[in-house]
Amino acid sequence: MPNKQHSTTITLPRGTLDLTYQTNSATAKDGTKPSNHYQLEDLLGFAQRINPKRAFLFVSKVLGRHIPVAPGTMRHAFTDLANLVPDDLPEPILVIGMAETAVGLSAGVHQALQTRYPNALLLNSTRHAQHDGNHDKNSHSLLTTFSEDHSHASQHLIYQSADTVTQAQLLASKTLIMVDDEASTGNTCVNVVTALRNAGLDQLQQVHLTTLVDWSLNQNQSHANADDTIATRLSNIEFHRHHLLSGAWTWTDAPNPEPITMPSVDTTESGSHTLGDTGNWGRFPTLDSTDGFAFYLTKFQAAFNLFNQQAQSEKASFEKEQLPQRILVLGSNEFVWLPFLLAEWLETQTQNATVKFSALTRSPIALGGAITTMLSFSDNYGLGMTNFAYNVEPSDWDLIVLCVETSADSVDEMWKDLDNVLVVSPTL
Repeated sequence: MPNKQHSTTITLPRGTLDLTYQTNSATAKDGTKPSNHYQLEDLLGFAQRINPKRAFLFVSKVLGRHIPVAPGTMRHAFTDLANLVPDDLPEPILVIGMAETAVGLSAGVHQALQTRYPNALLLNSTRHAQHDGNHDKNSHSLLTTFSEDHSHASQHLIYQSADTVTQAQLLASKTLIMVDDEASTGNTCVNVVTALRNAGLDQLQQVHLTTLVDWSLNQNQSHANADDTIATRLSNIEFHRHHLLSGAWTWTDAPNPEPITMPSVDTTESGSHTLGDTGNWGRFPTLDSTDGFAFYLTKFQAAFNLFNQQAQSEKASFEKEQLPQRILVLGSNEFVWLPFLLAEWLETQTQNATVKFSALTRSPIALGGAITTMLSFSDNYGLGMTNFAYNVEPSDWDLIVLCVETSADSVDEMWKDLDNVLVVSPTL
């Protein structure tokens, strides 16, 4: 049962965010000990979005997107969230993650779920049209699209599989586990389920909205016992929620807020820089999200050897003793899962060292609140848009490992000019 209800007020430049919330006290799957009791301050900070659709942002402290986080902390959150999903779900099971923020979270939840559901598929939405040469032509076929109405980049693409067996399993899915960092209104969940059902997933029996924080439970409802608004909008579906913290928010605009202009980031083009081969970690349906990591790890080790100028041939070996004490691994946009696995691996290779993970993003956020610093630069996909890195002060780190799925020369000069930045690219 949930703990008692709490309330707090967050004041931001463009208005006031009033929150009521309750923490989760669900027990672990073995029934012997409670899972971690996350408090609001453990999970979230708050900031102002540069977005006229919604002026505030919940900034996760466990996601590794806008705030650098220890890989171990992220892994615990992934596993704790997955452990809330019940046993004995009808199979086949599809785990679907929302670009760009939750594609690493979804892979982590999927990987943890596979201890109980080894045949569960992972599929992430994407905003990068797939026109590269890494897959058979048929693998570029769209399954469906949907809209995330409040987002800075509202259109999402979902691809199908070129493998007939995998595609058949996808279409036969009976349980959908939708993974996102947070739910605010439930509109995205309804849009995703509707799009998938219309695309041929007509066997769905259950939908499990699985989020770090769920703000949609009592949103726009007059009392706590009112019908679940998402459930009532999903006909003939058994609907469930799983989260580490839940509640509701109310936003009040400040008097006469200054008008804002949102940067142009709403595109699903592929960009002029070709994507390298990083395996399949979820842009297409997959059973194994770690596909490609072993190859990517060798790319890091080779790049690190060159970075240290200690390798004069391909036979040079990686020495973990050479690793510095303060390491930040940065994923880029949707390419975060293999970089996270790299950060997690580095965490096991170092003693008394600090390893943290974060990511570049197209999401425009104002300075203030949980956002203390901002770096802005051109994106590495060749889309001509501005990307950002938040709460990253380059001088705080001995080594910044910038992981991209494009060529190393696609990275903005700002990163190349820093002598502590190592770019890891699949085309190295």
